[in-house]
Amino acid sequence: MTGPDVPASFRLAYVPGATPAKWVRTWAERVPEVPLLLVPVAAADATALVRERGADAALLRSPLDREGLHAIPLYTETTVVLVPKDHLVAAADEVSTADLADEVVLHPLDDTIEWDSLPGRPAVDRPATTADAIELVAAGIGVLVLPQSLARLHHRRDLTYRPVADAPQSGVALSWLEDETSDLMEQFIGIVRGRTVNSTRGRAPAPAPAERKPPARKPAGGKAGKPGAGRRGGGVAKRGKPRRRS
Repeated sequence: MTGPDVPASFRLAYVPGATPAKWVRTWAERVPEVPLLLVPVAAADATALVRERGADAALLRSPLDREGLHAIPLYTETTVVLVPKDHLVAAADEVSTADLADEVVLHPLDDTIEWDSLPGRPAVDRPATTADAIELVAAGIGVLVLPQSLARLHHRRDLTYRPVADAPQSGVALSWLEDETSDLMEQFIGIVRGRTVNSTRGRAPAPAPAERKPPARKPAGGKAGKPGAGRRGGGVAKRGKPRRRS
């Protein structure tokens, strides 16, 4: 995959919390001639970036507007509730949305979880971003339900989180333009799907040399014949009686 038609790079956008590092390493091993450039993007701006060709592909979160885009679901995240370390929730291993009924549950404008009905009591105002909501949690104003990767991304020593068993979950997908499935895009799809380097959808492997069979060995003294050939009657010769010594 070399020559003037090969793009100078492959641009992969990713939303906060997405972790493309392992795929970037595999790309560097398989397609070293084309650098993979990472483009961080806010969750709300990811699809627009792909449509405007600001990236060749993107790792983005559901809900996803798929108009004009391909999308391959990659994984679904655990949903957690973020609370101060001295909160009652911190004493449990897992909670339900019913356990949050008396809590002020913050709902940032960039929330990536699709709620039919937000648990708990609503805050007076919606924070602009998840980062702003986390500051409010640290100030004791409310709690925040979010994907686990975002809780890890915004880790603070004064906060902790617990899984919410019955909350909706947020998924991460690989997305790109419908009419631009290039060879490089196919390469990256194969990497995220775990295909091996010899996969038929990747670059075609070099054909293996044909296996050569060793020549048949000829018996000593001439051509090979049937067992017993050259013997009278085609059977085993009988041995005579031994002579008696005088």
